[in-house]
Formats: sequence, C-alpha cells, structure tokens
Amino acid sequence: MPDPSTPRPLVVIPTYDEAENVQEIVGRVLAEVPGADVLVVDDGSPDGTGDIVEAMGSEDDRVHLLRRTGKLGLGTAYVAGFRWGLERGYDLLVEMDADGSHPADRLPALIDAVASADPADDVLLAIGSRWTAGGSVVDWPKHREVLSRGGNAYARIVLGLDVRDITAGFRVYRADAIARMDLDAVDSKGYCFQVDMTLRVHDLGGRIVEVPIRFRDRVRGVSKMSQAIVVEAMLRTTQWGLQRRFGRRR
Repeated sequence: MPDPSTPRPLVVIPTYDEAENVQEIVGRVLAEVPGADVLVVDDGSPDGTGDIVEAMGSEDDRVHLLRRTGKLGLGTAYVAGFRWGLERGYDLLVEMDADGSHPADRLPALIDAVASADPADDVLLAIGSRWTAGGSVVDWPKHREVLSRGGNAYARIVLGLDVRDITAGFRVYRADAIARMDLDAVDSKGYCFQVDMTLRVHDLGGRIVEVPIRFRDRVRGVSKMSQAIVVEAMLRTTQWGLQRRFGRRR
C-alpha cells in the first residue's frame, strides 16, 4: 500500500513515433520512482507507439495512455496530461521526453526538490537544468549549444527571470500550482511552452529551483525540433517581454 502522506507524482510523457524508445523510458521511470504513475499522451503515432503503451498498461496499472487524434503539438499534449492528472488528484505533475535525453535517475532529486521543500519556501517548480552549475550536455554540436545558451540568456533578460534553463523540458510542478493557472489560455504549441509555463509559475509568486542534469541527445528516432519551433519561441518570448515592460501580465 502506498503511503498516503507521500506526494503522488504523475510523469507525463508526450509521444509521436517513439515506438523505439517508449517502453525503455517508461521502464526507467518506474524503476527510479516506483511510487509514480506514468501517462503517455500519444498524438496518433503511426508507428504503433500507443499500442505498445496500451499493452504495458494491461500488465502494470501504473502505466496509462491518453490517445489523441493527430499531431497536435507538445504544449497541448502537456496541458491535456496536466488536466488528466488534476482530475485524478495527483500531487506532482512531471514533464519528461520519451527519447531518453532526460536522465531518469535524476527524477528522485527533482521530485524531492519540490516535495521535501519547506512550505515557507513555496517551491512550485523544479527544473532539470543543463545550464546551472553542475549541469551539462553530451554529444551536442557546438552550434546547438550556442543556440540553446543564447536563447535561454535572451529569454532570461527579456522576461526578467532568474532561471538559467528556461527552455528545459524536464521538470516537476506542484499540482496545486498548475490548478491555479488558466490552462485554457496556454496556446504555446512548440518548445516555447516551457518558457510560457516558467513565466506563469513566476507570476504565481512561488519559487523555481534548478537541479543539474546531464542531458544526452536522443540515440534512436527523429528529433521533432524545427526552425519553425525556434522562431515561435523567439517571437513569443519577445511579445511577452514587451507586454511585461509595459505593465501587462497575462
């Protein structure tokens, strides 16, 4: 029987054509955090990702599947997963990629940074950070590292946030913080969703902490990163920065 005093984490993993990776990453998560549940939000993967997860769920009641009708975007997948988790009373909501780039062995530290924080500290979000002290990336070409560091520095300056890795997608939220947000207003579909959510947590007045991770690029499958995603993130960040400079919060 799970300890009712222990916060219940739900790890939300969006997928599109991740049949090569999904079984391994779900297994790693459950091995590192046996008390967690996993929700895979699959955007109608033609490679059968959803069917693999469904089969896993038939053997392990900690594994759940939310099927969607098509490729609707990373941000909307997480929002759908968050709603699913809030409806079922989970205490912590976790973002994690399916491609193996986020180290599952850092999940306990991320969860602990939120779950074990002194209530007076009001920690609402822990980010698995590549660019804080002790963080790193593996097997990245130099131009990609420059792009990521530069994008994060730009967002940090424009938005006035003291966060080194605003675009990171490996994170743990307190569910009550997500419940206080207007999720209907979250319409960021690409990786700028991470910037958007970081800003929303900041505006709630809670603390954001960064936990160093060793980020490794995917080994199998195809990256979903594109020029359009980068452009969306830059334009949205600039827009939000200007709104804040002129006294308008969302």
